[in-house]
Amino acid sequence: MAEPYLNDWNRQIIEEFRTNGGEVGGPFEGATLLLLTTTGARSGQQRISPLSYLLDGERLFIFAGNAGSPTHPDWYYNLVAHPQVIVEVGTERFEAMAAPVSGEKRDQIWASQVQRLPGIAAYQKKTTRKIPVVELVRRNGS
Repeated sequence: MAEPYLNDWNRQIIEEFRTNGGEVGGPFEGATLLLLTTTGARSGQQRISPLSYLLDGERLFIFAGNAGSPTHPDWYYNLVAHPQVIVEVGTERFEAMAAPVSGEKRDQIWASQVQRLPGIAAYQKKTTRKIPVVELVRRNGS
């Protein structure tokens, strides 16, 4: 069975990530990337997405920027429908629950990410939707 990649671009990033213990080159060289496996909201099939993340102490946050598109990325709809996800960071793989963050906490986490990666601020400027911030909460025993 073929891996459930969104496209060739993601397939290449995922393969490089897994081959090099979480490190990738090209435009993502030096970036903090993780692989997020979600269950399709409609299809029920597993989908893998390489995403930038923010590590805040022990907490992991991802951002549904979708390059400033007017709609949320597919992976966001998937995790809202099925919040149990699989996360790969470096060579570690674990189960987590995805929990959207709101209010002041969301705004603080978003500001931290913008400070760390100023380029993502452009995503919010390109869209009228508020870009979701999602915490990935490690499940006990994984």
